[in-house]
Amino acid sequence: MFKGLFLLVGFLFALQLNAQDIKISGKVTDAKDSKTLPGVSIAIKGTAMGTTSDIDGKYSLSVKKGTTLVFSFIGYTPQEIAVGNQAVINVALAPSVTALDEVVVIGYGQVKKSDATGSVSVVNSKDFNKGAIVNAQQLIQGKTAGVTITSGSGAPDAKPEIRIRGISSLSASQEVLFIVDGVALDNATGVSGLSNPMSFINPNDIESITILKDASALAIYGSRASNGVILITTKKAKGDALSRKMSVSYNGSLSIGTPTKKVDVLNGDEFRELVKQSVADGLSGFTQETLTKLGTENTNWQDEIYRSAISHDHNVSMTGKVSILPYRASVGYTNNQGILKNTDLKRTTATLNLNPSFLDDHLTVDAGLKFQWAKQNFGNEGAVGAAIAYDPTQPIMNGNTRWGGYYTWMNSGEDINGMPNSIGVSNPVALIEQTDNVSDVKRIIANGKIDYKFHFLPELKATLNVAYDYINSDGHNISDTLTAWVSRKGEGSYIRYEQTKKNELLDFYLNYNKDLKDFYSKVDATVGHSWQHFYEDGKNLDTTYFGYENSNTSYKKENYLLSFFGRINYTFLDRYLLTATVRYDGTSKFSKDNRWGLFPSFAVAWKINEENFLKGVEEINELKLRLGYGTTGQQNVVNDWYPYMPLYVYGYTNAAYQFGDKWYQTYRPSAYNNDLKSLLSGKITKTGLF
Repeated sequence: MFKGLFLLVGFLFALQLNAQDIKISGKVTDAKDSKTLPGVSIAIKGTAMGTTSDIDGKYSLSVKKGTTLVFSFIGYTPQEIAVGNQAVINVALAPSVTALDEVVVIGYGQVKKSDATGSVSVVNSKDFNKGAIVNAQQLIQGKTAGVTITSGSGAPDAKPEIRIRGISSLSASQEVLFIVDGVALDNATGVSGLSNPMSFINPNDIESITILKDASALAIYGSRASNGVILITTKKAKGDALSRKMSVSYNGSLSIGTPTKKVDVLNGDEFRELVKQSVADGLSGFTQETLTKLGTENTNWQDEIYRSAISHDHNVSMTGKVSILPYRASVGYTNNQGILKNTDLKRTTATLNLNPSFLDDHLTVDAGLKFQWAKQNFGNEGAVGAAIAYDPTQPIMNGNTRWGGYYTWMNSGEDINGMPNSIGVSNPVALIEQTDNVSDVKRIIANGKIDYKFHFLPELKATLNVAYDYINSDGHNISDTLTAWVSRKGEGSYIRYEQTKKNELLDFYLNYNKDLKDFYSKVDATVGHSWQHFYEDGKNLDTTYFGYENSNTSYKKENYLLSFFGRINYTFLDRYLLTATVRYDGTSKFSKDNRWGLFPSFAVAWKINEENFLKGVEEINELKLRLGYGTTGQQNVVNDWYPYMPLYVYGYTNAAYQFGDKWYQTYRPSAYNNDLKSLLSGKITKTGLF
């Protein structure tokens, strides 16, 4: 009932937005120098609809009279303009000086943006991409220099590939480290049955995303930081929400996706003519018998496997305060269809953030709970390639009773109910319709952070951060006995998997922040300890309907990460900056002789715009010279939790031995390297003016 209601609301919402009657156009420029600004977001206030300015700063948008347009761009003050009868709206955005005083999240702390010595980029909620956004990565796609985000496939909520300043290794993991509200996630492996592990966060619940790029900023995360770090901060109750009763807001979107371009292939008539001409020309392999194998149809296989996909997303959030307890809660539902038939994602998310304070704000608590329930239908992506290669002269169905009625290439001399040609291309529609490939994933993350400023020394703050991340998933990929493409014809295929993952975290650190006015200096020092435990177990069964086992395995594995870290930020005369960090990491993924690694870094910066000779220059609001050096590591060198241990594992299925009428899988020694250790890379990470 709720899903139907959500769909109806989303549909009416879309109809309202489409019933526009005024076309607005204009140009967006910089208020200081009148230069055009490309990539400016022009959004219809209160909706996810809008557009962006082109390379010349121009835009056009159809809106309804009385609509308010919001113009926003990173580093500039947003503007809101109400639409009346005007057809042209030109906007000059003023640079935001206050943006330099923004507090940005960094590893185990925060710093003013203008005081950052490392390469750190922040994208706030007001600057996120608009539209049909279903995961966190899409919010910042194209928003940050040096960060490339590309979709892995066209499947619903496919996991994007993220690269920060290129790749760091030819063979080790290229996954970035995600940290959500202070919780470092397991970036070593994915989640069985889920395309994108980061989809557990509803994009509507995200306040800001911070990207740490260079080694001087990354070294604080030691043996997991070589590919970059992305810190995600979710929304909490703040500002006006703390002084009023509960407020409720709703965000919804409805989108339709269609294939914009298909591969240009021959139709049935063109293919028949090509074969006839090849036979007439006597080309090798083309005979009169070849002509007898052609059909009489004109089947466009790409049209048969693709569809117009209707997707909708809904989020309801509640913010307020009960007694001394500020809260923000939200519930979201996403139904995302894929343009490939028989693919979709249905996702329900819920979040709860509580952030009370006690003892005259000396004690603050941030408690969070995040929940995801995702049901995904993966379909059969093999149909995409098959649709390009399959014979367009053949029908979809040919009336056979052995292979579900779908046209199937047979061995020479076989009738339509014979044995399929094992090396022939499979019927694309059969691949779609005869595949049952679904999963069910539940995830919950509970975390709590306690900050205490000592009464006798308020400059000193102690922080305790604990978290528990639990994932349970199961799924199956079934092809019944009527499928022609399985290896054991007529026996079908039954693949089932289960997985449980746990991630436990405990951080404790002290921070001392003191303004030494007599010495024209500021000191911000942090020292702490981190403990993290990862556990995973699961089962994988690959068999046929008649009990023939290709494989039947189960596994349990775990690893620990123990760390000590420290950082000091020193500022002199509010323009000379120094940062030094160190992390000492111990990981159970390596042998005892190579388990620990030291990851130091330093960075210096000079805020030139704060010098007296530039104080009166209004055209320059930030000019900084930076130099940084750091070492980062990578504990996920190979796709193995115990790469240093000599182990025996199940051999390949084609290496089984037969005893009587049954085949037995063998064991084989696995590759191992006792000398593996974190990859250390030290380099000058940034020097220059900006």
